[in-house]
Amino acid sequence: MANGQSSVTKIPLLLLVGPTAVGKSAIALKVAKHIDTDLISADSAQVYRYMDIGTAKPSPEEQNEVQHHLINLVNPDQSFSAADYQKAAFKTIKQVWKEGKLPFMVGGTGLYIRAVTERYAFGQKGASIDLRSSYQNIALTEGLDRLYEHLKSVDPASAAMIHPNDQRRIIRALEVYTLEGKPISGQVKETGRLESPYKIIWFGLKMERDLLYRNIENRVDKMIQQGFLDEVRNLYQLGYRENAPGMQARGYRQLLLYLSGELGWDETVAEIKKQTRNLAKRQLTWFRRDAHIEWITITDYVSINSIIENISLKVKDLTSAQANINFDRNRYERSQIDEGHD
Repeated sequence: MANGQSSVTKIPLLLLVGPTAVGKSAIALKVAKHIDTDLISADSAQVYRYMDIGTAKPSPEEQNEVQHHLINLVNPDQSFSAADYQKAAFKTIKQVWKEGKLPFMVGGTGLYIRAVTERYAFGQKGASIDLRSSYQNIALTEGLDRLYEHLKSVDPASAAMIHPNDQRRIIRALEVYTLEGKPISGQVKETGRLESPYKIIWFGLKMERDLLYRNIENRVDKMIQQGFLDEVRNLYQLGYRENAPGMQARGYRQLLLYLSGELGWDETVAEIKKQTRNLAKRQLTWFRRDAHIEWITITDYVSINSIIENISLKVKDLTSAQANINFDRNRYERSQIDEGHD
């Protein structure tokens, strides 16, 4: 393959995806223990330190049972993009594989997962908070129409795919164009030419919507009981406000509004549950686009052990020291250097 790696040199990657509150973390922990490997988180909220309860981060006991990667990477006031995640994930996957373990990624952040599995062609400049703020000010003072017309002139392909009222995506597209000197639509084209560096084994968890929504309601109630409000109050006392990237996560933003007196308690809890349901719907829509995923439907009658055995059986020849005995590590290292991976 001229622009990719042969299947012999591809690292195998086990993936478990699905909506929030479907039970991914619990099953992944059991699978990881069963096949003797680590877990690589693909959760955009768990990368932030001090945000444990509201992100359903693995407990210290669970982290002692199985090593977890790509959690607690930055403070809540620091930006962490999908490009940052991609770079960290590439490095972690290689590290886990070189240790003789099967890399096992678990999460529900579709863009993070796509960034890794499709080797998404991000730009080189990252993000600019100052530039983004200047565009936000233009939208506020001169109207979003002005920004959208500008986007149409510099990147008509992206403008055609973005709704004129979608301020976040309009600003992001302009930010990329300004920083990179080329349109964000070019990243999509470049991604389509890149082959995945991994041999991927996909699994997805789903359940009936009523059951999933019941799980979401119960999870939010449990988080409240565990001290979610105190966690947010402590973050506020540490100086983290609603404009901090981490504090944009569902639940944290609503509880900050409650602490400021802008929302009542019942309204706050109801809004957290509503936003979590909306997140679950978006996640399902995202993952259902991928035909490679083998879906497992969880019901009251499905044995968790049978799910674990099913997943483990599919990767039995790729685990521990037996992982892909035909894999030429020296050849892989050379190919990564040639392709510019860290």
